[in-house]
Amino acid sequence: MMKYVCYLLLLISFCCVALPAEASVCRNDRGHEICIVDIKRSAKNYWEYRVILGVDGVKQPLEVYNCRDRTLVKQDGTFLAFGQNNPGEIVCRFFKK
Repeated sequence: MMKYVCYLLLLISFCCVALPAEASVCRNDRGHEICIVDIKRSAKNYWEYRVILGVDGVKQPLEVYNCRDRTLVKQDGTFLAFGQNNPGEIVCRFFKK
């Protein structure tokens, strides 16, 4: 009888454990699936986001999106203005809701 109680308690403990969610925000843009894998908003500059994107299932390096100036800072330090085929608008709309 004690054996069954132990199995029951073990089964209940496995059912009560919540696993972390692996949700990412994905959008289709010009035939490409763009997913926000990880996003962190800057505490000092609330208009800046540190983002890791996935484009068509390929993880991209960390980039900083400046939604106020509409610029992107790549990992090597180069600045780029948002332009065509840039997922910056998707990133900037993420917290706008």
